[in-house]
Amino acid sequence: MADASDVIQYDDFVKVQLRIGTIEQAEPHPNADKLLVLQVNLGSEKRQIIAGIRAYYEPEALLGKQIVVVANLAPRMMRGLESQGMLLAASTDDRSDVILLTTEKAIPPGASVS
Repeated sequence: MADASDVIQYDDFVKVQLRIGTIEQAEPHPNADKLLVLQVNLGSEKRQIIAGIRAYYEPEALLGKQIVVVANLAPRMMRGLESQGMLLAASTDDRSDVILLTTEKAIPPGASVS
């Protein structure tokens, strides 16, 4: 079980809006070796997400992938570009591998994850 200081309440968890996004564009960040700049379709809107996955994925391999996005995260500047969300990924403890959380089959962009 998690350390008591790491435990959150259910009411805190339900504040996080997880949505399915389809990656429509992906390119290396012009000012950072580890970052990719993604254009993600969330159904009713498109967002730019900056992600530290450049060492693990070629931009072309990401096109069309459906990923899980934290949609209500406050925007943040990352090396001069605004990131308007966060994608979810799993990684090994030593970060020798990073795997994007994707859908098993196609679902409309913007679908809620629960």
